[in-house]
Amino acid sequence: MPKQRLAIIAGARTPQAKAFGKLAEVTAVELGVAALQATLQRANVAVEQVDEVVFGNVAGPPDAANIARVIALNAGIPFDRIAHTVNRNCASGMEAVVTAWQAIATGRAEVMIAGGSESMSQIPMLVRDATKGKLLELSRAKTLMSRIRATLAFRPRDLRPVAGVELGLTDPTCGLNMGQTAELLAEEFSISREEQDSYAVESHRKAIAASKRCFLSGEIVPLDHGGSELKLDIGPRDGQSLKQLAKLRPIFKSDGTVTAGNSCPLTDGATALLLTAESTAQRFTEQPLGYVTDYAIAGCDPRRMGLGPVFATAKLLQHTGLELNDFDLIEINEAFAAQVLACIQAMESPQFAREHLGRTAPLGKIDHDKLNVHGGAIALGHPVGASGARLVLTMARALRERGLRRGLVTLCVGGGQGFAMLIEAAVRSKE
Repeated sequence: MPKQRLAIIAGARTPQAKAFGKLAEVTAVELGVAALQATLQRANVAVEQVDEVVFGNVAGPPDAANIARVIALNAGIPFDRIAHTVNRNCASGMEAVVTAWQAIATGRAEVMIAGGSESMSQIPMLVRDATKGKLLELSRAKTLMSRIRATLAFRPRDLRPVAGVELGLTDPTCGLNMGQTAELLAEEFSISREEQDSYAVESHRKAIAASKRCFLSGEIVPLDHGGSELKLDIGPRDGQSLKQLAKLRPIFKSDGTVTAGNSCPLTDGATALLLTAESTAQRFTEQPLGYVTDYAIAGCDPRRMGLGPVFATAKLLQHTGLELNDFDLIEINEAFAAQVLACIQAMESPQFAREHLGRTAPLGKIDHDKLNVHGGAIALGHPVGASGARLVLTMARALRERGLRRGLVTLCVGGGQGFAMLIEAAVRSKE
């Protein structure tokens, strides 16, 4: 681990909106630029003071290779400052934070922007391999007759697109999409449909409460959308009820329990953080929001990728000597209600600890009053490349607001990994 804590000087994010909705026409570059510029403005930092930019992104826009570099230049960062993109699936935004920490620790940079951006609306539609060949033939045709012959080779099935987002959410090593892995956990841990729906209702209730008291708006930079200003997340539902959720059909298994209502939606959004070493934080006019103190990354069975937070948290506790009850707030990214509930059970299970974690005792019991206190991705959304950075920002702000000391941020990662990070408040409460 780097010797110094990583100071979070400032951060900002865009509103998060369901894919194919109000931000559908806004590119991942534009989202990232908005978050980056707002972060610098909040920190009262000029673009010339930034040494390096690193952003998480999963979909990889075809027209913006190394999207971090494109975001940096479009945001006005000088062209002699370097930038690169990282991809650890759902943990990409958190990976960007760690990458920035490492760059600072090795002396490559002093002031970093780290974050993530994702437009899931703009993940391309693809064509089948057979269609690809026919399109190539048509593009190479020079004469009228050759163009006619190439055109006549097409069949109706060639016009049926392949959804890139669907491919991206399917694990190529185990053949399951992310929803199917959630169904697997629901079955293994005997998590009922009603339990999942109840959890989803609570996610919306907490998010609406946080929005009404303007906590979430404190980290959001408004975006201009079609001549109007989008100021809030599009996702949390005021008055969401069990009765409404019970009407939804399972979408990943005909007799399953995972629905669109108890899963996170596909989402567009971006987050940026201004980071530096603790020893250089005093140069800024703003007091740090908080500090990144430690982190852990763990691998697990891709079929049970939703349990990644359990494995990563176990490694983090081993690193630090902390116990689960030493954390004042906990964020477990809500990919699916079943996945979060399975993690809670696994953390409490002596058998799981012995058989999978090599521990003689379970990780511990999570106090539900500490968990995802502002709602989670089921309500707020999960722009995959940005969510890790968003969780870090929200946690640092929550600790400061409540006068608390220590937070755990963790998420599952498609492909069978988990990421856990220890966040400490800038001003510790009296003990």
